[in-house]
Amino acid sequence: MPRLEANLQYMFNELALLDRYDAAAEAGFKGVEIQSPYSVPAEQIVDRLERNGLRHIIINMPMSDPDTGLNNVPLQPDRTDLYRERIAQGVEYASALGCLGVNVGVGPLPDGVSDEEAWSTLVSNLKYAAAELEAVGVKGLIEAINTRDQPGFFIHTTAQTRSLIEEVGHGNLFIQYDFYHMQIMEGDLAPTVKENLDLIAHMQMADTPGRHEPGTGEINYDYLLPYLDEIGYRGWVGCEYAPLKGTREGLGWADRWLK
Repeated sequence: MPRLEANLQYMFNELALLDRYDAAAEAGFKGVEIQSPYSVPAEQIVDRLERNGLRHIIINMPMSDPDTGLNNVPLQPDRTDLYRERIAQGVEYASALGCLGVNVGVGPLPDGVSDEEAWSTLVSNLKYAAAELEAVGVKGLIEAINTRDQPGFFIHTTAQTRSLIEEVGHGNLFIQYDFYHMQIMEGDLAPTVKENLDLIAHMQMADTPGRHEPGTGEINYDYLLPYLDEIGYRGWVGCEYAPLKGTREGLGWADRWLK
């Protein structure tokens, strides 16, 4: 049975961040993820995890450019030092929270940077990130993002993600596969997942259009979730969606998976 976990950036966000951990556990989740935990001391999050018997599955590296606000520091040739500072922060939190993986970030192509420069910079930065995360037993994850929601996002297909991992050539770098983003960019979800299962270490889900809970759009999760069992996926699936009417009210689709 696929192990569902709650994305607390999107779910239960009518509550203060720490209280979302309690709410996720009350709803039946055994795992959680969040893009940005950095506004709260790690020890306070650990307390909520332990109190609720939760596992923190992933976080994101803090990759926002302080000048533009875009999350594309990994692509900037002149910001390698800043990237390494951010990696250190992410590694510290991931280690403290006991994360299985960290989204190491990509972002949209920066102004004035060619595709070739961005690619070579990203490859170099990811070699560093993969090694730093490996030292604390955490996997580095790369997520392709659709270019409708985030125009110009540099890595936006599964094939690009795989090529990037192969070029980096470090054994601690994996695919974070998001059904929502990849339905928009390429479709053909089931065979793509099966073909890339050797590199997929984490998955995320939302329906489209709208990025709401399963059953509100065109993606057939009644097929896909059992299919993950059939092909041997043993990782977690993050519920990274914006609830249509409220987190609790919209969890009926997950009853059979959370019990």
